[in-house]
Amino acid sequence: MVDWAALDVREGPAGVTFKVRVQPRASRSAVTGLAGDAVRVALTSPPVEGAANAACTVFFAALLGVAKSRVSIVAGLKSRNKTLQVAGLDKAALFAALATVKFD
Repeated sequence: MVDWAALDVREGPAGVTFKVRVQPRASRSAVTGLAGDAVRVALTSPPVEGAANAACTVFFAALLGVAKSRVSIVAGLKSRNKTLQVAGLDKAALFAALATVKFD
């Protein structure tokens, strides 16, 4: 089990923001754990022309059960370390969604 309490989550009027560490070109897209205070996620998309960024927002929208338009990258567009913002979501809902993640 992962202790999601170590995750750096900030809640504000625009929604919740949290850090993500992306591993592009993985064999499958999945949350793989924590990397310090960030969610570590593997994505199948390559890191070219924004493909991994788009895959990241789509992946987290599906994981959190929100529309793709509510998930945005607010920092780290050209980096593996990103900060995501999810509009209309609170900390409790984020942690509840992360608690459902199964690890192999």
